[in-house]
Amino acid sequence: MKQPDETDATTSFSFDDTPLARELADLSARRSALDSVDVEFTGRTRILTISNQKGGVGKTTTTVNIAAALAALGARVLVIDLDPQGNASTALGVPHSADTASIYDVLIDGMPISEIIQTSPESENLLCAPSTIHLAGAEIELVSQVAREHRLRTALENYLQGLDERLDFILIDCPPSLGLLTINAFTAANELLIPIQCEYYALEGLSQLLGTVTMIQQHLNHGLELSTIMLTMYDGRTRLAQQVADEVREHFPSQVLETIIPRSVRVSEAPSFGQTVISYDGHSAGAIAYKEAAVEMVRRSHENTSEEES
Repeated sequence: MKQPDETDATTSFSFDDTPLARELADLSARRSALDSVDVEFTGRTRILTISNQKGGVGKTTTTVNIAAALAALGARVLVIDLDPQGNASTALGVPHSADTASIYDVLIDGMPISEIIQTSPESENLLCAPSTIHLAGAEIELVSQVAREHRLRTALENYLQGLDERLDFILIDCPPSLGLLTINAFTAANELLIPIQCEYYALEGLSQLLGTVTMIQQHLNHGLELSTIMLTMYDGRTRLAQQVADEVREHFPSQVLETIIPRSVRVSEAPSFGQTVISYDGHSAGAIAYKEAAVEMVRRSHENTSEEES
């Protein structure tokens, strides 16, 4: 008969060998690496449109969290909320009631962007040009406007010329459609960031989006470049998620970030508190992933700048 103090090797258990322990150790190591990271900005303003007409891919979530992560690195960032739902404005803690001066007034009435910009309570480096419900009718109203595809670009050029302190990034959050609002965003930007969720039908509709981008490049904005693809909503427990990630990397080897954004409860919760996940729970897996993606985007920009200079 076995004595009480004897241990059966087959039933011995070590917490250090569990998946949870390994995950926690990995997060701790990644947090430490981020604490010591040092990045430099290129000295020019990068204007990125975040777009994917397929809904539910994490477009707005990507916009606000990348913006907050960049601001935490020391970048001065402006988020332009071009979605009538105003979710980016909400996540950044910026008021956007119907009587708030917004991007609608810029596009339709020619109001200077400087008159609508608000500072997010998260950081003095994080600015927002909010959306209001009025933007829902802008698609129709823009049809009769002069230079309707260039309204945002002209407003941004005027705004940047009058700045005393340079912006490092401007991120434009688009509605989930390919209408005049999105075309204005494409025309105003020099880079396109496409979030793609690691789920079934991930590439559905992407060919239509890329076709629109090609049309914009040919007729409205020769400088627009698909620079970044971000894989979002990754669930490491499923084989499908890895298959989708591999497929996207095969099609776009130079554009896909190494960093993958996981599914995260904290990321989903943060907007309901008027926050990004960076301020809501900066030590969560989702926050760490967005911080890593921001670092990667900054470093890629430096690499591209060096290649152009050489």
